[in-house]
Amino acid sequence: MQELIPITLFICTAYAIHAIADARARSKLVAPHVPEEVIRSLAMLEEERRRQGALRWGISLVSMAVAMGLLEAIGARELTFGAAAALAGSAGLGQLLAWHFTRPAARKG
Repeated sequence: MQELIPITLFICTAYAIHAIADARARSKLVAPHVPEEVIRSLAMLEEERRRQGALRWGISLVSMAVAMGLLEAIGARELTFGAAAALAGSAGLGQLLAWHFTRPAARKG
């Protein structure tokens, strides 16, 4: 359990740096010399990015749930290399499916 403390600290620090950088970038956009259409287009791009992120997470979590359900259905109660490979493969498959579904939206923009 003690090994989780540095990992958690690293994740929190990375998230804090990301939040500060986003806040700084947004404060620069609100400056009076930035055209309104630039602000609107950036807001639309960020909204699309959030939607695609939600889609990516949703597809990945559903594929992991399907893999776990299949492992439960076949009676795999212990974590073996095969079970770990099935879970990792389902996560990869979920990411590939999410990429496939978000790719046409990226081409339109």
